[in-house]
Amino acid sequence: MTLGVVDVIAAKRRGERLPAEAIALVVDGYVRGDVPDYQMAAWLMAVACRGMDFDEVVALTRVYVDSGERFDLRGFDRVVDKHSTGGVGDKTTLVVAPALAALDIPVAKMSGRGLDFAGGTLDKLESIPGLRVALDSDRIRTVLAEVGMVVVEQSARLVPADGATYALRDVTGTVESLPLIAASIMSKKIAAGTDGVVLDVKFGGGALTGDLASATELATLMIDIGAAFGLRCHAVISDMDQPLGWSAGNALEIREAVDVLRGVEVPGLTELCLTLAAEAVLLSGAETEQDRAREQVSAVLRDGRAHTAFRRWVAAQGGDVAVVDDPRLLPTTPYADLVTAERSGWVGAVDARAIGTLALRLGAGRQVKGAPIDHAVGVTLHKRVGDRVVAGEPLAQVHHRGVGPVPVQQARAAFTIVPQEVPPVSAVHTVLRPRR
Repeated sequence: MTLGVVDVIAAKRRGERLPAEAIALVVDGYVRGDVPDYQMAAWLMAVACRGMDFDEVVALTRVYVDSGERFDLRGFDRVVDKHSTGGVGDKTTLVVAPALAALDIPVAKMSGRGLDFAGGTLDKLESIPGLRVALDSDRIRTVLAEVGMVVVEQSARLVPADGATYALRDVTGTVESLPLIAASIMSKKIAAGTDGVVLDVKFGGGALTGDLASATELATLMIDIGAAFGLRCHAVISDMDQPLGWSAGNALEIREAVDVLRGVEVPGLTELCLTLAAEAVLLSGAETEQDRAREQVSAVLRDGRAHTAFRRWVAAQGGDVAVVDDPRLLPTTPYADLVTAERSGWVGAVDARAIGTLALRLGAGRQVKGAPIDHAVGVTLHKRVGDRVVAGEPLAQVHHRGVGPVPVQQARAAFTIVPQEVPPVSAVHTVLRPRR
């Protein structure tokens, strides 16, 4: 019996396991235009509600990968990539990639733009005047060969099936389905052609996967998908209940990343970057012991080699290195209002989603794809979880254009002040590696 699209939708609605050819029938048909939006939406919702087993997710990933080109990185040894599931103040790529390049471990990364409260790496990078993120394949290979790292926008020629279905997932309430997330992420990583990927899977109020159990399940699933395709993956489960580091906003985060590249210790951010980069070193085969890998990364941050690698990369992609030498030249706002504590105590929580949403409404992000953003606006934290605070002390600073009411009260409401001492929270929860 030959299955039709309606049969496949009905089978998944009943919770049945779909053979690979049935998944290809729906997805390939949608890309060709033979399957209309309403049928694809119904299939996505059935998957979101009923789930997929591992073989089904691998089959979906394979359909995505085979729908487009694979990037050719032949001639480069042990190229690694790093992917984050996204969060508020997540600027780890800006530190991890140069640190690895400084250790002669090549990094090839295709990044995305921000949508809603989570900022995108490309939006942050475009705070640097002249920096180009749209490069053709020849230029990508040239930059990687010259400076040991390249960060570019995702190519429409890679996994177009994922691009088509993701746009529909975004408007059908199926974005948070773990099988669909895993297939989407891993298909792009497999098609990118690297030898290993470090996955930063976040949980908490400012993350796509809100709870630890879901984040762990997603990370494990992606590691196993990678293994099925011969792509080695390690995953770091990280906490996104509070913003990462001190800042949320594009140019603000570039400044902070440059600080870390110069050896400045930034709570949460430095710890997570060291962990992610050390896992990448292990994946590359350059080191076999985690402690030694971590020390190598720490050394290139302390002695300035990572900062030099970042500077060389910015120049190679057309950016103005003056802002790397002096981040005060990055875009700034005319106003920066302090948000002060109304009572004394300890910071018990900082709501990452609230801070990210505030930055979004100031103009640091976009609520509609393709909308312009303001690289200068955002929020700088002065206190983090576990810090002692006295009434009247600054909790944060809101960087704005002076248009409309300043959201000082919204920023203050993101902080929970408690009377008892609270321990600091580590950004790193655990590290997962292949089981087989």
